[in-house]
Amino acid sequence: MKVGRAGKVWLVGAGPGDPELLTLKAVRALGQAQVILADDLASDEVLAFANPAARIVHVGKRGGCQSTPQAFIERLMVAEALAGRVVVRLKGGDPFVFGRGGEECEALRAAGIDFEVVNGITSGLAAATAAGVPLTHRDACHGVAFVTGHERDGSRVDWAALARSRLTLVIYMGVARAEALRAGLLDGGMPPHDARARRAGRHARG
Repeated sequence: MKVGRAGKVWLVGAGPGDPELLTLKAVRALGQAQVILADDLASDEVLAFANPAARIVHVGKRGGCQSTPQAFIERLMVAEALAGRVVVRLKGGDPFVFGRGGEECEALRAAGIDFEVVNGITSGLAAATAAGVPLTHRDACHGVAFVTGHERDGSRVDWAALARSRLTLVIYMGVARAEALRAGLLDGGMPPHDARARRAGRHARG
């Protein structure tokens, strides 16, 4: 999105941490950045592609640990861009897959700032690939669902519907609730010895 302000923000997906899985566009954005707001999940190997003159600000976000408030990150991102700087908001995985990229785009749009989203390989895909598990297969599964295991207050995932769907389930941020997620799937009718149920349990725990 372009609106004519001097600064620009790139929302860059750092992928699963392997620098060889970065896109060329991500590397180009890092090389142009004057300020980089980096998540904890963005590895040092990825940050090695940064402009040597860039100021790197670590804005940690990791489950179960003290995190930088999202509102603060958005204010800082907007302030740096309004000052005319090129900003990279470096996020683990993909900005639009449980990465709050949508919220950050809304903040940038409201401030009238030029921004661009650069996709990264999401962990749900990268982990399955590393384990040699295809998320879809013509003989076994016709689709995949990415779902959060960390529900926001007032919202609930329909685990019964997911169990009935027979889709491969990739569950993010589910470690702390692994047993509850498993129970929800089993209560929804997922066979306890089904390969899909075992796979869902592995993703919930990892």
